[in-house]
Amino acid sequence: MLAHGSSALCLNPTFKMKRKLSSIQRPFLLHISEAYRTTPTAALQIILGIPPLHMQLQFEARFTSIYRQRFPLPPIITDTQPQDQQMKATGWSTHPSEPLKPNQISFEDGEACIARKDIINIFTDDSKSEHGVGATFCVSTNDIWAYQWSAKLNDNNTVFQAELTALHEAVIYASHLPNHNISKIYIDNRASIKASSNSKITNEAARKIFKILLSNPRIKASWVKEHAGNKGDERADQLAKEATQYGQPYSDTKLPKPHIKGLLRKRMLEEWQTSWKNGDTGRKIYNIMLLVSLRPTNWIREDRIFFSQHGPFSAYLKRFHLSDSEYCNCGVIGTALHYATECIYTVSWHMRKPAPNCEQEWLKRIANNLVSRHKIHVIIKFISENRYLFRPP
Repeated sequence: MLAHGSSALCLNPTFKMKRKLSSIQRPFLLHISEAYRTTPTAALQIILGIPPLHMQLQFEARFTSIYRQRFPLPPIITDTQPQDQQMKATGWSTHPSEPLKPNQISFEDGEACIARKDIINIFTDDSKSEHGVGATFCVSTNDIWAYQWSAKLNDNNTVFQAELTALHEAVIYASHLPNHNISKIYIDNRASIKASSNSKITNEAARKIFKILLSNPRIKASWVKEHAGNKGDERADQLAKEATQYGQPYSDTKLPKPHIKGLLRKRMLEEWQTSWKNGDTGRKIYNIMLLVSLRPTNWIREDRIFFSQHGPFSAYLKRFHLSDSEYCNCGVIGTALHYATECIYTVSWHMRKPAPNCEQEWLKRIANNLVSRHKIHVIIKFISENRYLFRPP
């Protein structure tokens, strides 16, 4: 609901808008974390892995502007232009009265048809690894490998795009064969066959495949089980792996939507990191967690209370005018560190007290130590259940 109209309102949010959105987000952060209501919003966002709301809406606005409205964004945000992106097509690719022939598409395992000598068998495959993205097809006629094609796509292309690219090149090859030859293309990916046989699909490559199949009824497409010992499929798989390194560059495939979102998400994290680094609140958590992340911490409520130092501690209660004294009943200022290392009432769960100049490093080690955190859990629960013990006379 908040994201509705974000492309018009949140592309460049004002300070007033940021403050309003923060006030909307804060109650939800408090309920999710179960932290004390005075815990800084910035700290809650870092602990829970939830970016500031205005940044999330700005992310949606940027994506809508570049992907739906096709407006170019400044290079500081992304160097991707609308013409480089894979856009959705609209409408039907052909009239509904012109479907494919019933026997052109098969979702059953086509292993039994491969042995036929009167059919030209074409096998397609794709591969994605640290070396890149590859697409390929190979042609078998009378048990002889007659032709093969392979290409190396952009590293940012998806496996689905590679599969459609291989299928598209395969149907183009089959369409140029003599009319008396029946060609059967074997694909080990059901999704690409389903997309290519749907006249309402919005993918441009799938639409091109559909139109070629429609005008060439002698070309058939069938699913074949992957890694089932089929020689054609195994050969195509090997060629696809080689294409990730040595294939000819293929530049016709545009950047997919997930890549655009990834670029914008990376930019959002950079802006969030800058805001977290230069912020004025949540410094207790900043000393423990320097880097922002979309992955929440595995802290429970007691961890959040202890590390934020917003909890049932005498120093905290005095700071927010909830107590007349900042001292513990044992005569020492009641900080979170005091209860964890030296208070006489929590001696059963004490940890070694750090030197004054090593306190931050000590907290980082404690946050990553399950045994120490278990002691913290017990201490916080004990203080919460026995507050009268810690109040000064």
